[in-house]
Amino acid sequence: MAEQLSSRRRTLILVICSASLLVVGMDNSIVNVALPALRRDLHASVSSLQWTIDAYTLVLASFLMFAGSTADRVGRRRIFQTGLVSFGLGSLLCSLAPSVGWLIAARALQAVGGAMLTPVALSIVTNTFTDRVQRARALGMWGSVNGLALGLGPVVGGVLVDSVGWRSIFWINVPIVVAAIVCTALFVPESRAARARRFDPVGQVLVALVLGCLVYAIIEAPRLGWSSVEILVLLAVAAAGLVCLLVYEPRRKEPLLELRFFRSAPFSGATVTAVATFCGFGAFLFLNTLYLQDVRGLSALATGVYTLPAALLILVLSPVSGRVVGRWGTRIPLLVSGTGMVLFGLASTRLMPGTPLLALVGIYVLFGIGQAMINPPIMSSAVSGMPGSMAGVAASVASTSRQVGTVLGVAVSGSIVGAAASRGGPAFTQATHAVWWIQVGLGVVVLAMGVLTTTRWAVGTARQAAALFDTVDAPNIPPGPR
Repeated sequence: MAEQLSSRRRTLILVICSASLLVVGMDNSIVNVALPALRRDLHASVSSLQWTIDAYTLVLASFLMFAGSTADRVGRRRIFQTGLVSFGLGSLLCSLAPSVGWLIAARALQAVGGAMLTPVALSIVTNTFTDRVQRARALGMWGSVNGLALGLGPVVGGVLVDSVGWRSIFWINVPIVVAAIVCTALFVPESRAARARRFDPVGQVLVALVLGCLVYAIIEAPRLGWSSVEILVLLAVAAAGLVCLLVYEPRRKEPLLELRFFRSAPFSGATVTAVATFCGFGAFLFLNTLYLQDVRGLSALATGVYTLPAALLILVLSPVSGRVVGRWGTRIPLLVSGTGMVLFGLASTRLMPGTPLLALVGIYVLFGIGQAMINPPIMSSAVSGMPGSMAGVAASVASTSRQVGTVLGVAVSGSIVGAAASRGGPAFTQATHAVWWIQVGLGVVVLAMGVLTTTRWAVGTARQAAALFDTVDAPNIPPGPR
């Protein structure tokens, strides 16, 4: 596909695909800013607020791999357009939700569309930009959209929530979706994998079962008790489902979860890094909104403004990270990101209700550095070393890892703060310190991955993993350590 397209056409495709990431990413950050307003208007509990976020990310994580492999088989543009329609319809229904239960259901419908957008758009981009350096730069642009979404979401959401109401945060998705549908029909060519993969219904059910039971247990455990029969059964089912998944998938010729990918150290490292980084990301978005609005008494708009330093850093540094990956590999961005995460976590453990606002801005800068450098190395490592025909599957596993991290971040952080969230003030702030210590540990994990997955041994495992696939496509081997 890419060889037949002009440079201008490839740029248009990148813009269109990035627009889908913008609408999905902006929706998440907008909803987080609106959580206090949602709680007041719909009389929602803390667990209901968790489900408002996690119903979306849980469905997204459960079906991303299915969407990626289906797009490789049926057609990437077709699935991409279907996802846009589903996401737009879900957004409209969210704006009309009469209760928190209906809102959660509509968020799940949004997520069905989102599951078709993120991995498929990434697959379109990676198949459009086949040159390693151009692909790294395109992924840098892709990562910068995350910063744009994080920056626009809280500010636009704050303006809408304060002036119109929380329902308007979903209306804003509709015109972007309509424009993307039209542009996709005009400029994005259809593409498929050279070899179509079969549907794996058992694998799909097991993935959804494991994630659903685990997240439900974590969110509801503070209310039901960790030793309650319901929670113990859910955890047991999740564990059994994981064992069945690991036993069943290798037996299939074309599994939903291609475990052979994990024989590549860079790919496995990208998966671990994505889960760790976005676990911290999800926890930050969830707790920071409650801290600024409920503890500090700031408006929704002011909350968005205070997150701008982090968003601007992500917007500016993500393309830089992409260029660094293209020239020197993934080690430097991973080490910078891990360091930023560790410093952010340590600084956040000192947060109090009266922490000076200037100090808060400094903490958000550290958060922005940690997040800004991470997306290009994750995505580059995920698709590098894999045949082009497997790009959709590999990209969807990487995207799933990000969403799994976000789901766990919201679920775990909400469970840790528990009843302290309703009391607010010092009790809530003190309860968050345990979450920030976890953030420190996650940063250490990213640092370890930055060292272990960029050695000559790791590059060799990527070559060995690529050789396992019976395909004529040339693998995209990542640059080795220099």
